[in-house]
Amino acid sequence: MERKLFTALQGEAATRLNDSLSGQGFRRSQNVLYRPSCADCSACLSARINVADFVASKSQKRTIKRNSGLLRRATSPWATEDQYELFRRYLDSRHADGGMADMDVFEFAAMIEETPIRSRVIEYSDAKTKDLIGVCLTDVLGDGVSMVYSFYTPDRPQNGLGNYIILDHIEIARNAGLPYVYLGYWVPGSQKMGYKAKFSGLEVYIGGSWQKVRSPNAFSTDDHPLNTAPIAEQVANIALPDLSQSNH
Repeated sequence: MERKLFTALQGEAATRLNDSLSGQGFRRSQNVLYRPSCADCSACLSARINVADFVASKSQKRTIKRNSGLLRRATSPWATEDQYELFRRYLDSRHADGGMADMDVFEFAAMIEETPIRSRVIEYSDAKTKDLIGVCLTDVLGDGVSMVYSFYTPDRPQNGLGNYIILDHIEIARNAGLPYVYLGYWVPGSQKMGYKAKFSGLEVYIGGSWQKVRSPNAFSTDDHPLNTAPIAEQVANIALPDLSQSNH
């Protein structure tokens, strides 16, 4: 059974709390931070790209070239009808049986707009037609950018849009002088998540620290119950920022 550690993200200290816990494998969903904590499995590994260590492969360079006709625009976290229409097409094509398949327009708006921290919506549009091609809800952290959720048109499968959005976020982080791009979770051996392991500079959060992924095959899903620390121990090992320094 899936189990998570979570905490509310609110108030004046929200930014510092988000920065601190994101660096310890947590992810944001609206006003909540969470981290998988299943009793008998530790397969989900928080993943990020070290921008300084990233070198684009030949395939990734081709992906960048194939999408050279896209324009990037960063906006405030405000949901639009065009975004929702693209989101529905994306889900219906790629995740029709997923947990978000029944999300309506109001739930979509909440996903985009309910953020207590510095978030941006990154839109990618066709330079010629002006059609919306891809979207990524992105949080700006103290040490990087976190890709909360991305979606894109299913009409251009040859363009590798999902990979391109990651590649563009590496460029965004590099230009901003931020060292990391946070990708969410990676499950070693998962075909669905295998694309994340193709990015050089990948790091995963294991046992309280970030480790470089030099060979994805060296990592395996860890599903023995004795390999997962008890909840009380996991909570005790979380480092919290000094929340008394809130600006008034």
